[in-house]
Amino acid sequence: MYIVRERWVRVKINKVVIVTAEHHPYHKFWLKLADKLSKVLNTPLDVKIEDYVYLVEHGDKDEFGMTWLPQILVETDEGKVYWLLSQLPLNEKLEPDEEKALEEMLRKLRELGVEIPG
Repeated sequence: MYIVRERWVRVKINKVVIVTAEHHPYHKFWLKLADKLSKVLNTPLDVKIEDYVYLVEHGDKDEFGMTWLPQILVETDEGKVYWLLSQLPLNEKLEPDEEKALEEMLRKLRELGVEIPG
């Protein structure tokens, strides 16, 4: 997967990264989302368990600089990291919505200039 930076320059997305905690109630749901995204992008999936340092450096944070789990990010071959999802969208029944979550991540990738296959 590539991010189009300029007319002739593309940056390869090396991997999808999920930072999670096995004790999180939606741990398996987040893993499924990250796996699905890595398959859509045809890139490897890197699972990091409770790596708060990685999230402080690259993830979504609140106004105090604190971060939380889980989060899904992508790494490029330039070494840049972009976070895609840090909170699950909910459906009308207030349940996590897998389809909306995937759509949100793909939308953010398109905004970065990523060409989504298929």
